[in-house]
Amino acid sequence: MPTGKAAQSGFTYLYVLMLIALIGMGLAAAGTLWHTDAQRARETELLFIGAQYRQAIRSYYELDPAQPRLPQSIDDLLKDNRRPGIVRHLRRAYRDSLTGGEFALIRAPDTRGIAGVYSLAAGRPFKIAGFLPEDEAFSGAASYADWRFVFSLPATQTQQVKPSP
Repeated sequence: MPTGKAAQSGFTYLYVLMLIALIGMGLAAAGTLWHTDAQRARETELLFIGAQYRQAIRSYYELDPAQPRLPQSIDDLLKDNRRPGIVRHLRRAYRDSLTGGEFALIRAPDTRGIAGVYSLAAGRPFKIAGFLPEDEAFSGAASYADWRFVFSLPATQTQQVKPSP
């Protein structure tokens, strides 16, 4: 006569398998959430670094009001020798937080000086609205490469700033 033990065997194994599947789904959701959070942090860092470059270019340009000019290289922003003492417009040459590499430079066509920087990352940004006024052009950008951190020359200058090829 059967004792009922054979009919119950294997259910514990089935429960363990379902528990592992549920834990796996939870970890997948947590991984997606972590990736999104990390990407948003890199976006925030990119906005900060881009603003630092824009401010450094502005500082370099406005240092000598009699002869304003754009920097010829990033090294000019790190160590400006136009004054008796060394002037540092940028603390260090920042790396692109999205690619880990260097920023692409935007050059003014007539002076060949650096007017801005941008990331070479091709990903689609999470942030599409709510930018600071100087970054308002980033709203609705299709990729990070569309976020151009450019120093706008004063209205007295008739230069049109275009990205270099």
